Amino acid sequence: MGHTRREPGQSSTVTRRRYGFALLTYAFAAIMIGTTLPTPMYAIYADEFHFSVLTTTVIYATYAVGVLFALLTLGRWSDAVGRRPMLLAGTIAALASAIMFLAADSVPLLLVGRVLSGLSAGIFTGTATVAVIEAAPEEWRSRAAAVATVANVGGLGLGPLLAGLLVQYAPDPLRLAFVVHIVMVVLAAAAVAIAPETSEKTGRIGLQRLSVPPQVRSVFTTAATAAFAGFAVMGLFSAVAPSFLAKVIGISNHAVAGTIVCTLFAASAVTQLVGGRIPPPRAVAVGCAILVIGMVILAVALHVSSLVGLIAAAVVAGVGQGMSFGRGLAAVIERTPPDRRAEVSSTYFVVAYVAISLPVIGEGFASRAWGLRTGGLAFAVAIAVLAVICLAAVLIQESRERRLTWVRQ
Repeated sequence: MGHTRREPGQSSTVTRRRYGFALLTYAFAAIMIGTTLPTPMYAIYADEFHFSVLTTTVIYATYAVGVLFALLTLGRWSDAVGRRPMLLAGTIAALASAIMFLAADSVPLLLVGRVLSGLSAGIFTGTATVAVIEAAPEEWRSRAAAVATVANVGGLGLGPLLAGLLVQYAPDPLRLAFVVHIVMVVLAAAAVAIAPETSEKTGRIGLQRLSVPPQVRSVFTTAATAAFAGFAVMGLFSAVAPSFLAKVIGISNHAVAGTIVCTLFAASAVTQLVGGRIPPPRAVAVGCAILVIGMVILAVALHVSSLVGLIAAAVVAGVGQGMSFGRGLAAVIERTPPDRRAEVSSTYFVVAYVAISLPVIGEGFASRAWGLRTGGLAFAVAIAVLAVICLAAVLIQESRERRLTWVRQ
């Protein structure tokens, strides 16, 4: 039997492509780690700089400013100038963010660090996802989107875990984690520089248009509401979980705080990977129902000061968020004309990133007015109500569509 012979150049291209896939996946994860790295440190910053939970939530939420700016103004640039230049710009923003946190001796520097972190995440979320999928060798093509999801959400989960361990058990708690991340970002920049360019550079530079066609609006409204509820919970845990742990439950271990936030993101990532076969409308409904359960568990955990309850709430809420967000986007894309999908998916992500910032600032105001425990309870109730409304809307929508199908038959 004969063997297929590869030309030397072809073999080199295949090898470079395979390495490119791995290198870009690492770069994606490394940058996303930086966006959640400060989570276990917010309580320490609050003590050092003498600010309240409200200020903590504002510092956390400024991240969304950078993300939204990148999504709306730079979202289409990689189609025109190439993936590599945009990803290198993202690594520069991440490096600048880490340096700001290293030098931080006041709230304004923390705010600038968070905006730069959001800018790096906004560039990578869109561009790196596409680059990883494009760089995938043939045998990985069907799993490339899942790999990009793991790199993204997995990086978000590893950030607080890594920082929590370093803050708790290593010296210089407010700086060492950022030194480690600077090394990771430098390696990420090298990885991006080595990886082959995957874009044909056929696009145009311009602002990302946001719109939702009339035929998609009912599905979009429901899915975006579910995404809003899920991302609001992610924002709450990322910004305030360490404060819940220290001030409500009475445990000041930063590694535990980081682990709790990590479990939320891990549960979301796993759910997005294994829930891909569930029909989108049903998945959104199930995700909303699970999110309601998660908020009930959170309310009980805060009421009785339970560590186990707080961890359980993170896991359950992560499952609900992962299910409703991932499949909600699929439901929207399914109904959207191909030439409108970029603007509709961008609109969906804008809703999600607004949700990760504004509600958590509301939690900060509630904590100032009523105390941390009561503010957390109010937040849990508000998200549970929103998820119930979304669940009801999905069920009504499905019932209406079944009735129309029956009439047509």
